[in-house]
Amino acid sequence: MFEKYFQLKENNTNIGTEIAAGVTTFFAMSYIVFVNPQILSLTGMPSQAVFLATIISSAIGTLIMGIYAKVPYAQAPGMGLNAFFTYTVVFALGFTWQEALMMVFICGIVNIIITMTSIRKMIIHSIPETLQHAIGGGIGVFIAYIGLKNANFLEFTSEAKDIVSVNNGSFDAVNETYEGGLSTVVTGGGIIPDLTTFTSSAVLLALFGLIITVILLVANVKGAILIGIVATTLVGIPMGVTDLSGLTNPANSIGAAFSDLGTTFGAAFSSEGLGSLLADPSRYALVFITVFAFTLTDIFDTIGTFIGTGRKTGIFTLDDEKAMDQGKGINTKMEKALFADAIATTAGAVFGTSNVTTFVESTAGIGAGGRTGLTSVTTGILFLLAAIFSPVIAVVPGAATAPALIVVGIMMMSAFGEINWNDLEEAVPAFFASIFMAFAYSISYGIAAGFVFYIITKVVKRKAKQIHPVIWVTAGLFIVNFIVMAMLHV
Repeated sequence: MFEKYFQLKENNTNIGTEIAAGVTTFFAMSYIVFVNPQILSLTGMPSQAVFLATIISSAIGTLIMGIYAKVPYAQAPGMGLNAFFTYTVVFALGFTWQEALMMVFICGIVNIIITMTSIRKMIIHSIPETLQHAIGGGIGVFIAYIGLKNANFLEFTSEAKDIVSVNNGSFDAVNETYEGGLSTVVTGGGIIPDLTTFTSSAVLLALFGLIITVILLVANVKGAILIGIVATTLVGIPMGVTDLSGLTNPANSIGAAFSDLGTTFGAAFSSEGLGSLLADPSRYALVFITVFAFTLTDIFDTIGTFIGTGRKTGIFTLDDEKAMDQGKGINTKMEKALFADAIATTAGAVFGTSNVTTFVESTAGIGAGGRTGLTSVTTGILFLLAAIFSPVIAVVPGAATAPALIVVGIMMMSAFGEINWNDLEEAVPAFFASIFMAFAYSISYGIAAGFVFYIITKVVKRKAKQIHPVIWVTAGLFIVNFIVMAMLHV
């Protein structure tokens, strides 16, 4: 049955190879079931609920990818997209996690529509290839920076004269007490970053985790990131960083996790989600820009993975790429794979997680010989089986997952190699797009900076006609948004 349905002989593979490839892919990307809950739970979402939402959405997307598209790619909530969800949409822009889930759901619907129409072609061609690479590499810088901060490798010093506000109010250096305690401090450009003194047990554990993970990756050990997380968690036990009490806590059982899932399931459509978004027309422009940023990142992350790996292995042919570029509807393997990706994002938002995307770690299974959807089906089943490890998620310390963020960021920065840094016409917008993502702590601000400076460089070079209308409109919306935000803070 498997041989005929997945056309194993035609793809020069067999059941054993495909299953082994699926297992390889799972262990290469399974770190996401530990990392994603830790990132999204910062927004107030129940960690155990996010754990299950991660597993369920990953299984749905990966199984659809295998059974419908019949290609060996696995899906899960994307690194970078979950950081954008937490640090930009919720923390920086002030949306609630329920509102953010609704915007992820809208992004999924948009992706379904553009996959079935010619809109996909327009969006793909509107973004210059240089900026596509800059966005990919910039997300890598952003994720690595978050990892460095979560590992507490960095310290920041600010003198009183550089403090802008305290508790969202004006700062008075003479004031020694604040009613209700100290909650937030906003400082200006005078803040100075420095390396930590490495005296904390948690910091030392994170350093161990980073070193062991890098060693495993360089040695090409399969499942290096997951092994690094597990090893760091175990070493953290005698160091007093890993708290094993969570294993016996009833609140962390699989039953409790499913109970918590009730908090996030459908929350996007609640009064705190969709209802809240519709209630404030003044935020409609910001919602549009946020959904656009979600969609843009998701589209190119997925297409880049497909094209970058599919060409080398023959999984996707040049005809598939042309059909995606020129055709309408869902006819080829690539279009079906894109459709599976969009469905997974929509399902993920319903259950309670950020955008689901095709993982580049799928290349681990492809490298092990995976060529058909049977590889993805195997990976999807393993994701479902991972639900039994619900209690374990509670004991994994942040020091064990921070190194994973750093090394994933390193791998994503390879996109910078595709940019011609000797040509300022390419380098200037690429620089601002990538650097602003990390230093402004926002993927959308990085995209905005890249678009604005792309327009500036093209206009100066008298090549304004090369600028796609989508770039003009999006840059204009970003500028309007910045002006509105500035007026609100006056």
